[in-house]
Amino acid sequence: MSGFVSKRMSGPAALGAIATLYTCPANRTARVRHIHVSNPSGAAQTFTMSIGADAAGTRIFDAFSVAAGSVFDHFGVYVLQAAEIIRASGNAALVVTIDGDEEVLS
Repeated sequence: MSGFVSKRMSGPAALGAIATLYTCPANRTARVRHIHVSNPSGAAQTFTMSIGADAAGTRIFDAFSVAAGSVFDHFGVYVLQAAEIIRASGNAALVVTIDGDEEVLS
């Protein structure tokens, strides 16, 4: 039997050095549906996010700028298979939250 579980996959968490924010569990498929990045600082800040190891070819955001005192909301669907990861880095002023669904495979 399979089914979907909606969940917060990561955060809220301050960014910093490159780190794994989410790993799709074994025997599941994940769908990232919302990425929220908040910048409460007084200056524009950038972040980079990838699916898999951080490299130019795996980035979904590359040095993406978030304006001072604002938020960035991205709605899209990124499908991850078991053991695939989302990694990100950026200024520690940025706070990221990732939401989506996991499908429990039978």
